[in-house]
Amino acid sequence: METDTLTLTDMISESLEKSMTYAEYRTLITTLVAENSTTGIEKTEALVNYTQLNDRRMRRWDKTAKVAENLKSEIENLDRKVTWLVISESWCGDAAHIMPIINKVAELSDAIDYKVVLRDENKALMNQFLTNGGKSIPKLIMLDTETKEVLNTFGPRPTVATTMVQDYKAKHGQLTPEFKEDLQRWYNKDKGQSTVEDLVNLLK
Repeated sequence: METDTLTLTDMISESLEKSMTYAEYRTLITTLVAENSTTGIEKTEALVNYTQLNDRRMRRWDKTAKVAENLKSEIENLDRKVTWLVISESWCGDAAHIMPIINKVAELSDAIDYKVVLRDENKALMNQFLTNGGKSIPKLIMLDTETKEVLNTFGPRPTVATTMVQDYKAKHGQLTPEFKEDLQRWYNKDKGQSTVEDLVNLLK
């Protein structure tokens, strides 16, 4: 099928066919780190270094991230089967903080099927879910598991972090290395709770 004749449902179905579980995604990144490589079309030294850094970040969040008790019941009582299809790449800093949190939430409900695809291998799908015209990741597409209907989206950052970025850009024109360090500190301090709250709101 030609890409320009694909419907959104076709794109989603094709991406789901080549998707991986979160566990498979983590294995892929660990393997790439061992090979001194990265996902994506570009294989620059900088992106390889980001992948290595992100593997450490994700390993930490996989071990330490928790879902607040008051939100667990809302997730566990979900009665509609949904698929969370997440577009990502191993070098993405925001993804390293967010994807382990998505996994912690998804693990609480059999009704949530968490799948991962790579941005550069799913260009047609990515182009349907741009953020302010950009291919920002991670991007979570929430689907009805049966019909593949798009119910909602989340990303590339939790609401609080999005506001921080927008405010900084409005004031300074672009994101500086200093701001990016501040954002990493915010993620570490927040411990994924803003992401959990956004994901619970997504399910309502």
